[in-house]
Amino acid sequence: MISATQDASPASALISSLNAKSNSASKTETSAADTEDRFLKLLVTQMKNQDPLNPMDNAQVTSQMAQLSTVSGIDKLNATLQALSDSMSIGQSLSATSMIGHGVLISGSSITLKDGKAIGGIELAQPADSVKVLIQDAAGNTVSTLQMGPQKAGVKPLAWDGQTDAGTPAVNGTYKFSVEAMLAGNKIDANALTFGMVNAVTPGANGATLDVGTAGSVAMSAVKQII
Repeated sequence: MISATQDASPASALISSLNAKSNSASKTETSAADTEDRFLKLLVTQMKNQDPLNPMDNAQVTSQMAQLSTVSGIDKLNATLQALSDSMSIGQSLSATSMIGHGVLISGSSITLKDGKAIGGIELAQPADSVKVLIQDAAGNTVSTLQMGPQKAGVKPLAWDGQTDAGTPAVNGTYKFSVEAMLAGNKIDANALTFGMVNAVTPGANGATLDVGTAGSVAMSAVKQII
């Protein structure tokens, strides 16, 4: 895993990962070569021991060689695709290291208040005439209502100053929030987004995974916005 507190460079860790994958690809290549060698040995043995009165015809030999060529071609294609996939995965991981220390918005309904500051986000599939955010405490009581007015479709950060509907400051801690959006008098889909800081990046076979603190580990594809 690559984190902001590690002394080793991100590139070194990723190159080690690539070398491991290269060794795996070499084993696959060797296996394909062994298969081809066994096939040729069997074919030669078959030709040596064929019935002189009923020998293999050219069409049969050609057919078997064509099958070998097809299998070999598929193996090479698979190896090439795997190499491209590995290269893209390493490139994504290197790119992801630039996100360390930055804030991101991901799907989630929690918002953390500290010293009068809390950050979250909303995601709208379509424009809304009005958007309202309800912030609730651990008991499910609404402590603050944020009127965001008309909003365009897409992702938008939101900030809460910690003030309750009663006009008093809320205590520090983690709250839950939900989003209500209306268009022409009808409720439309709206998602809550949680804010987190990227602390580390872990390369993997399926791409980079981000450590987003209390929000846990998420794939890069889960990031809705970088702040």
